[in-house]
Parts: sequence; C-alpha cells; structure tokens
Amino acid sequence: MKGIMTIMVGMFVSSLYGATIAVIDSGTDLKHRDLVDRKWVNLGEIVDNDFDDDKNGFEDDINGWNFAEDDEKVIDYSYLGTFSKDVYKFFDLQLKLILGTITDEEKEWMKAKIEDEAFIKEITKFANFIHGTHVAGIAANDSLEAKIMAIKLIPTEVKLPGFGANFINWLNANKTMFTSRQVDFFQDMMIRMILSSLIQQQTKVLLSASDYVNKMGAQVANCSFGTGMVQARMVIEALLQLVGVENPTEQDIEKYSKVFMTEMLKKGKEFINKAPKTLFVLAAGNDGTNNDKFPSSPANVKEDNTITVAATLDYEDIAVFSNYGEKMVEVAAPGVGIRSAIPGDDYIHISGTSQAAPFVADIAGQIMDINSSLPIKDVKKIIMGTVDPKDFLKGKVLSEGIVNSDRALRAATLSLTVSVEDAILRSKDEVKDISRRNVIEDQSKIFVMPLFSPFKLAK
Repeated sequence: MKGIMTIMVGMFVSSLYGATIAVIDSGTDLKHRDLVDRKWVNLGEIVDNDFDDDKNGFEDDINGWNFAEDDEKVIDYSYLGTFSKDVYKFFDLQLKLILGTITDEEKEWMKAKIEDEAFIKEITKFANFIHGTHVAGIAANDSLEAKIMAIKLIPTEVKLPGFGANFINWLNANKTMFTSRQVDFFQDMMIRMILSSLIQQQTKVLLSASDYVNKMGAQVANCSFGTGMVQARMVIEALLQLVGVENPTEQDIEKYSKVFMTEMLKKGKEFINKAPKTLFVLAAGNDGTNNDKFPSSPANVKEDNTITVAATLDYEDIAVFSNYGEKMVEVAAPGVGIRSAIPGDDYIHISGTSQAAPFVADIAGQIMDINSSLPIKDVKKIIMGTVDPKDFLKGKVLSEGIVNSDRALRAATLSLTVSVEDAILRSKDEVKDISRRNVIEDQSKIFVMPLFSPFKLAK
C-alpha cells in the first residue's frame, strides 16, 4: 500500500509541472543540455540506493527504465567517442544534399560510403545509439515544462530464439527419410512455432514498457519504432533459411509475412490498450509504402489514444521515404533534415518519420499543459482538426494536412471556455497556415534508415 501511495503522490506532484512524454526508443541522454532540465524524475525513488523504494517492480528507476537490458541505465555511455568522423560528415552532407548545396565531389563521397558495408554497419550502430536522444530533443523542443521519461526498448541486436534448433538440425540432416510433403509439414510447423516464440519474446518487452508508462502516468508516449512488411519479409526469409527451405518462393514469403503481421498487429493493440490514458504518437514508417495496403505495427493500431504521423519535406511535399495511408495515417509533420540533440551535448540533422512523430508529441504535450482536463480523444481531435490542408496529402493521410502547432495551441486555450469543436473552428479563423520552403534537388537521394524494429536480426 505504501508503494502505491508513493507512486500516486509522485504522479500528482509531477502533474503540476507539465505533461510527461515517454520516449520509447533506443536510449536517451538525459544529461544533454537540452534535456537535463526536462527529464522526468520518479519522486518515489531514491537515487542509487539499490532498492525499489516505490515498490513498482523497478529498482532505482529514477528517470525511466531500460527494458532492453532490464536495468535502470536508459543509455549506454560507453559508445560515446567510439564513432568515426565519417558518420557525422555523412549526415552533414545529407542536409546539404536536401538543400541543394552539395558539391559533385561530396556526392561521390556519399555514394562510396553507401556502398561500403563496414560504413553501413557503423552508421547503423551510430543511428541506434543517438536515435532516442534525437527524438527526445524534438519532443521537448517547444515546451519548457515537458518532462521526458526515458524508456529504452530497442537493443543493439535481437537474435532469433534458439527454440527448436536441435529438431531443425536433425530434420535437415535426415530429409531423405521423409516424403517432400512430410518435410513441408515439419518445416511449416517449425516456422509457425518459431514465429510464435519470437513474437511472444519481443512483445513481452513491449507490453512491459507500456504497462510501465501507464503505471507511472505518462500522458504522451512517442513511438518512433515499428515493424512493417519490409521487416516482416526479412524475418521470414531468415526463418526459411534457418529451417532449411531451399529457394523459397515469393508465395512462401508472402504467406508467412502475412501470418507474422497479423499477430504483430494483435500484439500492437495489446501494447496500446495497456495504457488507455496515454496518447501514443506513432511513426508511420520509412519504407515509402501505403500502410492501408501493407500494414505496420504499431502504426496501424487505430484507437482513440493513437495518432500516426507521416513525414513531409518542410511544408511543401510528402517525404519520398515516408509511409502514408488515407485510413491508417492521421496527420503529417516535417521530417526531413531535422536538427536535434544527440548524446554528448552535440546536434545533428536526421530525416525520417521518427523525426515527424515527436514533432506531434511535442504539440500534444503542450496542449495538455494548457488544458489538462481534456480527454485524450479531444487532444487528438485538436491536432487533426487544426492542420494546414495540403493538396499533396489528399489520399495520403486522413486529415489531409500538416500539423499547425500555433493553431493547435490556440484551440487548446479556447477549449478552456468553449467546446472543442468551437475551439477548432475559431482557431482556424485566428491562426494562419504555416508558410516555409526548403529547396531540394532530388528527394530520392535522401538516405534514411528503416524504422527501428524490436525484430532487427543479428548477423
């Protein structure tokens, strides 16, 4: 009882100082100058006393929890200073490419790096290390009262479970004992069993993170991660190879990918429903595909407390890499060449729906700071109802527009005295559309990492 009371008191005190935004990601550097004064603090816990003071099941969870490695270390600082200057140069040149100021020599350098396997491995590790901090910097950018709860979900790599390995090895060594139909039956059985084990293993971590977000009272959760059909196919191709399927057909890959995604969406819904009082802001994905046709989880989970975000090139066009969906993606936000914090008090420009989602999380937190009595569905309604309509987003996102932070915040203020519907209407009359413009030569040359997935496979 004492532990529960401590959590409740901590949540009440925290609520007096602005919205808590949980950044569910790959680790967050809360020592960064942009975040050190905006970090969420668990008031029910005593620092570094190796004791679970608030009895919530997590020892010394002062600023959040690392669900990837099951400890209180929400970032691994041992990576600081281990990366070459080339990874920083690459992102700097990408911004120049986006703005059309890059030289031919610099283009050739970037092209060579993209074809360098060792560099791709390094920049992937680098991106994993900095990702959560970059996202948190965007989510807290405009709110001086925002509190960032660091939730580390994405580990460096996730291996396929060893479940069934002995049987697989035995089957592959004794295929001649069985008819081809029997071999197909055993392989199908193993694929489905391993898929089930893999999904259970990874979604257990997801559900634990969501339960923590709910228990500790985060009003907003930014989820710049996900698993789509592209990642599903990678998992299935690896599994088919593991169980000894020679020359798998497109039909085989498609069949199991659909099984995988069906189960992922079920688990994605459980993930969201674990925290019904939290607004989940979800990145649409970076595959450039239609989520209405090719689902992604949790982006395709549709509840009153979810909002999925596509990325745009400033306010001029949808980003070439961005997933979209007239039914499955609600709004768009800038996601190309976004400058934000990275570990070690540094900054970098990165592109992705990972950057567009926290832009919306930032707005959601500020709306809640203005009117803390608004139900989650009304916060979502304000964000969607105050967008700048764009012709290039018709048929691409449900609201057909890019979020307008000034208009959304004005609507939030008006909602203190009038209905949400009237507040939205009046804000449209009072606040103009945003007009900005970046110049770009060719969007197709933008280098964007796939959306982080808990199902990234070790090699």
